[in-house]
Amino acid sequence: MFKNMIVYRIAPQWQVELTQVEEALAKAPFMECGATQEKSLGWVPPRGDAHGPLAESVGGQWILRFMVESKVLPGSVLARRVKEKAERIEQETGRKPGKKESKELKDEAKLDLLPMAFTKQGSIWVWIDTTSRLLVLDTSSQGRADEVVTLLIEALPGLSVSLLNTQTSPQAAMAHWLKEQEPPVGFTVDRECELKSANEEKAVVRYARHPLDIEEVQAHIDAGKLPTKLALTWDDRVSFMLTEGLQIKKVSFLDAVFEGTKADDGGFDTDVAIATGELVKLIPDLIEALGGEAESGVASAAAAVASEGASMPAPSVESRAPTNSAPARKSGAGGVVTGPAQVPVDTDPESAPF
Repeated sequence: MFKNMIVYRIAPQWQVELTQVEEALAKAPFMECGATQEKSLGWVPPRGDAHGPLAESVGGQWILRFMVESKVLPGSVLARRVKEKAERIEQETGRKPGKKESKELKDEAKLDLLPMAFTKQGSIWVWIDTTSRLLVLDTSSQGRADEVVTLLIEALPGLSVSLLNTQTSPQAAMAHWLKEQEPPVGFTVDRECELKSANEEKAVVRYARHPLDIEEVQAHIDAGKLPTKLALTWDDRVSFMLTEGLQIKKVSFLDAVFEGTKADDGGFDTDVAIATGELVKLIPDLIEALGGEAESGVASAAAAVASEGASMPAPSVESRAPTNSAPARKSGAGGVVTGPAQVPVDTDPESAPF
């Protein structure tokens, strides 16, 4: 649970009860794909119990689980079926299908094959900390996170969020820590990092299980290569990988976290309590290590809606970008979506569950 994290800040005007969240999610439960359905998504009980609550509270921390199922239809199989259909038409009529007809044949072939296709499922844990106003998604893919957050803000009226944004960019901070060998208070630099050149060559240097307090690393930084990933440990309790996009990956809880627990302790409540109990302290310390939190755009987004005559706080989602932000714009749900002029890079889409 929460091996990767993308963190959002919830705007202060959003006040809601857990029962309201439950009612909203119940309108979009997960259902398996139908025979000719390519993709299905929705909410499932976090505990895994059939017909259980869709929103759980453990120690005041709210936990949700988003599920996606998609049909696996290899392109080569689809192409072969389309070719078979086209050859049959040519044999029967003496002509080759045109461009429009070929597209229709592809759609027909897909409908033929989908009932026989295998399915794959993936899920994303969602953690809402109403006290700290944090929304945390257990994924390393920004694109997947944006999809889940968009559905959340459509389901929960008044919800406004923005990606966590800090005064100092993670890349600049990581470069300083490596060059000066001065990790922030409470953190230690571990033995893994990635450095990437900003020039056209995009040269990459990776260190794994290797000491980083060496002149070679400093020389790479002096030559213009900047950190895109850096392994850190917080308070001898949690190890993780910080990325240039302020994503937290490869979260691992160390032995100190489990001191005092019994070997047979486990289950949903224990896992949630341990994970959220540590991470709710790690995140503020990481924000402080990055110079503190920068002003988010959720307030300005809500103001933009209000100026157009909106009668209630509208949902918004903002991508992390301290500068060059685009103007607020209305979303399909009638709310507001704000963000940078360029979409944030999806640094690891292949690791996403769907």
